[in-house]
This record gives sequence, C-alpha cells and structure tokens, in this order.
Amino acid sequence: MDMQTTERRTLYPPIEPYETGHLEVGDGHSLYWELCGNPDGKPVAFLHGGPGGASSPDHRRQFNPDKYKILVFDQRGCGKSTPFASLDNNTTWDLVEDIEKLRTQVAKVDKWQVFGGSWGSTLSLAYAQTYPDRVTELVLRGIFLFDQYELDWLYSEGGASALYPDQSPRANAATCSRPIASA
Repeated sequence: MDMQTTERRTLYPPIEPYETGHLEVGDGHSLYWELCGNPDGKPVAFLHGGPGGASSPDHRRQFNPDKYKILVFDQRGCGKSTPFASLDNNTTWDLVEDIEKLRTQVAKVDKWQVFGGSWGSTLSLAYAQTYPDRVTELVLRGIFLFDQYELDWLYSEGGASALYPDQSPRANAATCSRPIASA
C-alpha cells in the first residue's frame, strides 16, 4: 500500500465548529447542530447511528475541512437535542422532515451530499427517497436496514455476542430500562 492510500484512510485533524445552535422542529423537539469546515465548501450532512446515538467530534473529521461545509447534528431524542430520549413524535418520517429543515434553515443550501452510518444509512436512504432533488450523493457505511436478520445477529446468542461478548447489547441488557426486542 502506498503512502497516499494510507493517508486517505485516516481521519482529518480535529476541528471545531464555526457555528452551533438548536433548531426548533416542532412537537416540542429542538435539534442540536453544528457547522464545521469551509462555509463556502461542498455541503454535506452527517447522519449518526442509533437510533439513540449522538454526534461526536470524530464525525466532523470524516471530511476535508478545506473542501466541505459540514453539518453534524443530533437526531430527535439524541445527544444534545431536547427532550433527551423522547420517543414522542419521533418517527423516521419526523426525522426526514428534520433533515430537510436543517438543509433550508441552518445549512441554507440547495442540495447536499448525505453521509450516514448504521441507522444513519437507513435514515439517509429514507431522506433521499423523499427528497431526491436535494441529494447530490449518498455515502453509506455500516449499512443497517433494521431487518429481522440484523436484529437477530445483534440480540440473539451466536451473533455479535460471540464476537464481542463483553460489549454486545445482549450482555448489556441488564442495564437497559426496557426490554430488548425479542428474536
């Protein structure tokens, strides 16, 4: 592997947002967001995993900050968004509409790249199907479509628990406040 390829596979250096805030999206929900990188760069929205995950400083580092205008946000009920852990008025379609509001009211761009990982990949697909004229590209990693096979692998014996017994959702079920989906 040459040096150029190796360098491309690392995260970009840490960056701080040039603007942050909360966007009221209705139904009592307020989304935390941050803009990073080049304000005049190619617009990209980063959709974190979960459901129930949150954004992190490393999510900003997925993109060349000299070339991209990066929007990172916490979905409804997640991270710094409020109300925390609320499932009220928190459906896939509410989230899709939130992304569109972030595009028009925060990023203020006509079109953008949508980058999603895990649950964020599923949400990216839903957004792109709803607003195809607003998406320039989709970048999907760690694709999770929430089908029964994936749920079984995550939560049933012999799947993720066989590879990472101390870190699997099954091993941590005792710390959950409600039961994990049954297989």
